[in-house]
Amino acid sequence: MTIWSVIGAGVCGLAVATELADRGAKVQIFDPAGPPGPHGCSWWAGGMLAPWCEYENAEEPVLRLGQEAISWWAERTKVTKAGTLVVASKRDLPDLRRFARRTESFTDAGREEIAALEPDLHGFGKGLYFAAEAHLDPRKALQDLFRGLSEKGVEFHKAFAPQGLDNVVDCRGLAAREYLYDLRGVKGEMLIIRAPDVEITRPVRLLHPRIPLYIVPRGDGVYMLGATTIESEDSSRITARSMLELLSAAYALNPAFGEAEVLETGVDLRPAFPDNLPRIRRLGKTIYANGLYRHGYLLAPAVAKGVAELALNNTHSEMVDEDRA
Repeated sequence: MTIWSVIGAGVCGLAVATELADRGAKVQIFDPAGPPGPHGCSWWAGGMLAPWCEYENAEEPVLRLGQEAISWWAERTKVTKAGTLVVASKRDLPDLRRFARRTESFTDAGREEIAALEPDLHGFGKGLYFAAEAHLDPRKALQDLFRGLSEKGVEFHKAFAPQGLDNVVDCRGLAAREYLYDLRGVKGEMLIIRAPDVEITRPVRLLHPRIPLYIVPRGDGVYMLGATTIESEDSSRITARSMLELLSAAYALNPAFGEAEVLETGVDLRPAFPDNLPRIRRLGKTIYANGLYRHGYLLAPAVAKGVAELALNNTHSEMVDEDRA
């Protein structure tokens, strides 16, 4: 029986392995860094399944393909379907209007509607509510995929993939740049904080002149604050400016965030192609799946389906790079 070897145990690799295994393929995974953990870019994600919000500054496939993600993830991990709330301070209302023009599938939220959705948000009179969006805990999602694959008999090897393997799917992110020369890294910075005196139940996006903040609840008073999108490949540490702006924006949502405990800081490099859309590219015996940019959890299911169709049926989805495959 043909064995498919998936290289990389981040969100892309695990989603690809899951889709292949679900279709009856025999799969093994190689990752010298080990099972999902802090070493991986996808460990530090927001976990927002927000295709309509992301469409504000993304290409149309992000909106269309991203809508498949909510049901795909809901079959495999806990997904909270509480929508997304977008707000702006009074001085930034032009940004809110521009956001509204660039997306769809929302309802206008006034002061009363915002208070009903999130009573602990202070001082916002206008917003946009995207009721169909959802979110997940990315770390739990990775662990659930890993566990599900183990239960299906997928073998995991904490090792480099040996040379000479047939039927390989390379999902290593920036580590594959030796073969994907048009790939670049985009820096993202985030904080995980604990604020037990604040209760926010859904992702909230605060439009900000330099970095739109999003805050995602993790439960038990823990929140993820993110995230910058910086054209830089320095992943050594978060900058003081970014930390100040993230915390200041959180304080603007509710002053009680000023008493929050900073639990973790995270920096990652997201792999991206020039148009910030993912690619599936077949070079020799290897299929490369890469370039999820800031849409890892949103687009990983669509990428995984595209890889499975190419690998098992030789069917080319729109993400297959025909010019280079």
